[in-house]
Amino acid sequence: MKISSTYNVIVNGGGLGGLSVANALQQLGIQVSVYERATELKEMGAGIVLAANAIKALDKLGLGEKVRSLGSSVKKAEIRTWDGKLLVDLPVHKQAEQYGTYSYLIHRADLQNILYENLNSGTVFLGRKLVNKEQDTSKVRAIYEKKEVVEGDLLIGADGVHSKIRSLLIDSTPLRYSGFTAFRGIANFEDDRFPLEQGGGFEAWGHGRRFGYSHLGKGRIFWFAAINTPLATLKNSENKKMTALEYFKGWWGPIEAVIESTEETNIITHEIFDRKPINSWSQGRTVLLGDAAHPMLPNLGQGGAQALEDALVLSRSLIKYPEDIEQALREYERIRIPRTTKVIRGSRAMARIMQLENPISIQVRNLLLRTMPTSLQMKRLEWLVGYEV
Repeated sequence: MKISSTYNVIVNGGGLGGLSVANALQQLGIQVSVYERATELKEMGAGIVLAANAIKALDKLGLGEKVRSLGSSVKKAEIRTWDGKLLVDLPVHKQAEQYGTYSYLIHRADLQNILYENLNSGTVFLGRKLVNKEQDTSKVRAIYEKKEVVEGDLLIGADGVHSKIRSLLIDSTPLRYSGFTAFRGIANFEDDRFPLEQGGGFEAWGHGRRFGYSHLGKGRIFWFAAINTPLATLKNSENKKMTALEYFKGWWGPIEAVIESTEETNIITHEIFDRKPINSWSQGRTVLLGDAAHPMLPNLGQGGAQALEDALVLSRSLIKYPEDIEQALREYERIRIPRTTKVIRGSRAMARIMQLENPISIQVRNLLLRTMPTSLQMKRLEWLVGYEV
């Protein structure tokens, strides 16, 4: 049911988090405007995994079926050694039965378009670079370049891991380098071991490096590589394809072939960072959401999912306390900060396990993975992917 509200909300950032919260707010009848620094909405060429908790959040926004139609369901998920020995065949069908949906992989640009096209016309304003903000007890003002001032009742910082609003809102909390750099690519590629109609794929774990391969939808493969390396070593590689091939020469299955089949322009590199969790995301009439609030490593595949959960909880909190924005923000933080803190810590712990370099530690890890019962595999992730906002 649509609920009318006198709120006027400003969202700074037109990525997945900003567009998600704009959809959640409009669904409840709240007036919202999104201001994005870029001159066009354009996500980089990479895939995003949406586990059951993310799909259920999208269902609540009325967008789940569109995502299912454009993405690829994960009906195969293996973990192997670098040379192909099976460690884990994840129980994806049992998980789908338990949680009511498969996980899906979708191109980030496709997901962004779904979120954007569902908004009311005129919601998103491009080419707006935030330079400052002001607030008092009655209003908040977002100040953009060329002295453009936008006034509202609430300012949401959904402007990503390098959030300008975060830097204006709280003391500096430095980025923490994960210890690895990621390569991501998209290719048109087929391999009989992972048929298109099955969906999903595998990860292969080696010594300080890891490779993932999965169907993306529309006949495409999304792959990623995570390589332990000192900061500023690989990010600016002139030939990204050649660099990736050097690191994964001789690895199992389709790994070299899918890298080779990828156009250089379809490969991107990122140094992977997070931040230490904090105890507050708001001040007065300004609040953070998504990566601006809780940047996390990608090792649990939850960055987008947690932004979607934020969006739903924040919008509901505003409706719950229509006369007291600060109380609404405290409610949002009360629900979300403990969960996202656990995900940040869990993602960093998982990174240490996945990116091991010590041979003895790797042997112990692999033995534990091979012998882990299916019931335990499902139980250990229930708190995460079985969660419903």
